[in-house]
Amino acid sequence: MNKLLQFSSITGKVIMALAGVFLVTFLGVHLGINLLLLSDDGGRSFSVAAEFMSSNPLIRIFEIVLFAGFLIHIVLGLVVSRQNRMSRPVGYVVTNRTETSFLSKYMLHSGIVVLIFLALHFSDYYFVKIGLVAPPEGIGPHDFYAMTLHLFSSTWYALFYMFCFVLLGFHLNHAIQSAFQTMGWNHTRYMGAVKVAGTIYSIAISLGFMVIPLYFILFR
Repeated sequence: MNKLLQFSSITGKVIMALAGVFLVTFLGVHLGINLLLLSDDGGRSFSVAAEFMSSNPLIRIFEIVLFAGFLIHIVLGLVVSRQNRMSRPVGYVVTNRTETSFLSKYMLHSGIVVLIFLALHFSDYYFVKIGLVAPPEGIGPHDFYAMTLHLFSSTWYALFYMFCFVLLGFHLNHAIQSAFQTMGWNHTRYMGAVKVAGTIYSIAISLGFMVIPLYFILFR
């Protein structure tokens, strides 16, 4: 029974790591499109990219895969976290205060905040696009540029958006390293470079997304 539980735990971690790698890659693509919001063309470039993403049949299939990836990563993250707590019902007397243990300690908390943000984000965009949620008054269901202007006109929403991406940066930094370890790719020869690259990527993703609402707050 213990071997079965161990196998189930390892399998869950591997699947969660693969789903996480997929989502990490998607974030880079998503950021590239969102940065078009900063173009001084009245949202034309962003709207063209958003129209392509919403009308292309392959992208629609990708959306389903993406949604499934989010669900798999979130559900397995909760399951693995619970299994880890059950395997250590009594806390350690001495806590390892390394950077990795600090990030790992708050992975569940940051993940929950990111989950709340994703629920709002899907409600504000994806669910509007497919007709499950009504768009803001006077804005069409596919006018994502106008929706973004409307959302970032709220300072509180913009600040919450930036706060979530600070947490996402910490989440990504640990998740990338954890994925390499879970998949057995943590060779001592290049793991140091992986940690540096993961940190740089996490910071770039977080700052990239945070620049957008900051731009709308300061210049719109």
